[in-house]
Amino acid sequence: MRPARSAARRIGRGFASTTPSALCGVLAAALLLGTADALSWLFAPGSSPLIALGGLVIEQTPAAVQDAVIATFGTDNKTVLLVAMGVGGALLAGLIGVLGRRRRRTSALCVAAVGVGLVLIVAMRPDTGLADVVPTLVGTVLGAAALPMLLSAWFRPSQESPQHRRPDEPQDGPAEGIRSRRRFLGLAGAAAAVSVGTLAFGRSVASVTRDAAEAAADLILPRPVRAALEIPAGASVEVDGVEPFITPNDSFYRIDTALAVPELEPEDWSLRIHGMVEQEVTLDMDELLALPHEEHHITLTCVSNPVGGDLLGTATWLGHPVRELLARAGPLDEADMVLSTSIDGFTASTPLEALTDERDSLLAVGMNGEPLPRQHGYPARLVVPGLYGYVSATKWVVDLEVTRFDRAEAYWTERGWDAEAPVLVSSRIDVPRSLDAVVSDAVVIAGSAWAQYDGVAEVEVDIDGDGWRAADLAEEVTADTWRQWRLDVEGLAPGRHSATVRAITHSGAVQSGDRRDPIPNAATGHHRIEFRVE
Repeated sequence: MRPARSAARRIGRGFASTTPSALCGVLAAALLLGTADALSWLFAPGSSPLIALGGLVIEQTPAAVQDAVIATFGTDNKTVLLVAMGVGGALLAGLIGVLGRRRRRTSALCVAAVGVGLVLIVAMRPDTGLADVVPTLVGTVLGAAALPMLLSAWFRPSQESPQHRRPDEPQDGPAEGIRSRRRFLGLAGAAAAVSVGTLAFGRSVASVTRDAAEAAADLILPRPVRAALEIPAGASVEVDGVEPFITPNDSFYRIDTALAVPELEPEDWSLRIHGMVEQEVTLDMDELLALPHEEHHITLTCVSNPVGGDLLGTATWLGHPVRELLARAGPLDEADMVLSTSIDGFTASTPLEALTDERDSLLAVGMNGEPLPRQHGYPARLVVPGLYGYVSATKWVVDLEVTRFDRAEAYWTERGWDAEAPVLVSSRIDVPRSLDAVVSDAVVIAGSAWAQYDGVAEVEVDIDGDGWRAADLAEEVTADTWRQWRLDVEGLAPGRHSATVRAITHSGAVQSGDRRDPIPNAATGHHRIEFRVE
């Protein structure tokens, strides 16, 4: 038993000495990041090392992993990323702190090296300049200086084992050890307070300034020369639990690669149209707003939307037709694609035909009667019916390059997604929710179906595998919007039941029941739920 006790004591002593070292490393890293994040509000949004590193992680993460995260966590995907970064960063910082138990200068150099790496990441972002590395530099200096101070405060010579103590070092008594611990706790508490305070300050200032910018946005929308169709009362099935026909701005899904919303102002915005064109065109916001604008109801869908998911929404968009802008530039006959670029460097490849045919593709400036919210592309974005958002809905758009699919690739197509990405017919059940208990034998099953640019002609529901039944359709507003449906089912016996839905388009395309993952062009399969009649 003695060897076992001896091993346990060694493990306990190792843990007791390792934990403070790791804590010192974590506190130094938190001081670095918190200080840099707080200072970043004085610079570009991408100057925060947290945001810059997160952007790099997003760019380097395989498409399959990103899609799995989006499918699992939906619009909380960025929160999950930040949590994962926090855990990974804490582990790395802890290891650097443990290294500092024996090699304090080396550990400080490690913190400095991490800081230099973050400086380079910030500098390489497309939305930052040379001055934007200042917050990270300041944080790096503080973090690298704090780590040896924290380690020295805890590991006084009296706490060192004899073999690691220099011959000329005095042995401290118990009183010195107590003072050392108090000094460490004081320094650690101060470092923690500064880290938490600066990080909270940075995030709070960013939130407040965004809200203030939203409230103070003075972009006056032009009156449309072509107003959106009036939405008839019959466009809704009037069933509680079915999403409203028009999605409110604050409820509209947001999936993009931007951890920090670009703070692009109308006076700083311009759009360049170039590439395989007869003449290059550039226009600013005043010129854009002076052009004729149209208003259209259009449903947008994320390609990562799982079967039965909610990564889609319908809004009333105001904008100038993209085909008119491209006509001014004169695309060459051999061109077949437009590569759009956001202010933060994101790119999307849109078939040239989808931007020049009769569909209502817009360079949008308004959403549901208001200027675009910042998180949805303020001051200008693309909205193209019939294509998934990753090739058609570039936010904060500043550049349109007319080119060819065999000459250029976009952010997601480089990662294996379909280059053209037409929206597939799909449907979902909103009511009842899966595993709901329904206290009636007269059950209402209802939901939405969509097939933008083609339109939904029929919706069918299968109850308990007994065959497809035609559902009642709400009135269609346009082929570019989703369509609500309902089915009233009577005589269901108490107990467990299932419902499955599918949709059929105006052109006769039947929603596929084959289950597949989103890559390369959207998940497929029928949405099926189970519920209980009581």
